[in-house]
Amino acid sequence: MTVNSDSGDAAFWQADGAMSDRRPVSRLLSELLRRRTWREALYGLVGLPIGIAGFVFTIVALALSGGLLITFIGLPLLAATGLASRQIAAGLRRLANRLVGADIPAPQPFRPERGLLGWIGSCLRDGTAWRSRLYLVLKFPLGIAGFVVTVVFWTYGVGGITYATWRPALGCNRTSDGKCHHAIGFTDTWQADTPFRIVLMSLAGLVLLLAAPWAVRGIVYLDVLAMRLLLGPTARADRVAELERTRAVAVDDSAATLRRIERDLHDGAQARLVALAMNVGLAREKLAEGGDVGEAGRLLDRAHVTAKEAIVELRDLARGIHPPVLDAGLDAALATLTAHSAVPVRLSTAITERPLPAIETMAYFCAAELLTNVAKHSGARGAWVDARTVSGRLRLEVGDDGRGGARIGAGSGLSGLAERIATVDGRLIVSSPDGGPTTVTVDLPLRAGSTA
Repeated sequence: MTVNSDSGDAAFWQADGAMSDRRPVSRLLSELLRRRTWREALYGLVGLPIGIAGFVFTIVALALSGGLLITFIGLPLLAATGLASRQIAAGLRRLANRLVGADIPAPQPFRPERGLLGWIGSCLRDGTAWRSRLYLVLKFPLGIAGFVVTVVFWTYGVGGITYATWRPALGCNRTSDGKCHHAIGFTDTWQADTPFRIVLMSLAGLVLLLAAPWAVRGIVYLDVLAMRLLLGPTARADRVAELERTRAVAVDDSAATLRRIERDLHDGAQARLVALAMNVGLAREKLAEGGDVGEAGRLLDRAHVTAKEAIVELRDLARGIHPPVLDAGLDAALATLTAHSAVPVRLSTAITERPLPAIETMAYFCAAELLTNVAKHSGARGAWVDARTVSGRLRLEVGDDGRGGARIGAGSGLSGLAERIATVDGRLIVSSPDGGPTTVTVDLPLRAGSTA
């Protein structure tokens, strides 16, 4: 299933859309007043005490636990401080999410094994705890850098702009020639007390002040990047969560299919077979009792019709589970499907490697459902289906020239289709602007479980 958009680092750096049209100077000035700028400055200031506390806690905990490994409390202490590091890092992650919009998801929860030894072993094997320790160590230099950059740029910036107002209050700064300067002196011969130099100080302060939001943002970006790599869910954890989710979808879908089959058998074929048995039984009794032969014949005729109807229903039911036409290949099955479509369909196929039967079946039913959507909702005059193998995957494209506006989750059934496709590591991509055309792409692996 396609995850539609990643709002991580790109959103972190993206300015407001309305600001992108402004002039550069106006944008620089407006940055000073944005809430985001002040939140990042606050994050830079609090980073130093947090970094010091986290660094001291981690180093002391590791040193103390390592020193006590020869005793029975060393490993439990190491395990407990690992969980504490996990909780501290989780608090920092939430702080970054709230203050600077880091949008870092939580890692997998801690799942201890039973018993004291199981709990200790789970703590020591917990990768999130060790990564949290590493981040708490890295937070120390990152906190120093963030604090220094925030203080220097903002303090020196404001101080430089207002230099002319507070310069006369400075004490006497005597140079080697004995002169007294009420000014900041960078060298013995360069004292900022002439009009030109005062203006230079103000301009330097303006540059620092305008650059302050971007300088602080750069340090915050590095902090968030480290946090995203160390405190967010790992690729393996994401994969496990995705597999758990798709497995649940597959189980629910299988249960729904079994319920549908049971209902169809009970209400359709089973009822007809019961009627068939009753008619045959009545005809047999008529004949055994020497009754009306014509009436017995009519009962047998009715049983014959019922038997044929039951056969048709069972054939349709079997076709809904696995269409027999798929035995000849997906291209032949799609040709049969499109030939019976309510909307004229143009078909093109280039399947050079045959997928597994399960993938073929899923692709076939995806095409059938999408063509049904075209006929019911699009108002299209024509549609097209393209199926081909590309780089070890099967790509099925269904499009139409209708009104457009199809959306995943908009009540079109595309959400359920996307979830079923995701159970085999497939993706559903929808392009349907208002006014059309609509193109839905189903991307499936040739082998279930393959992400090639």
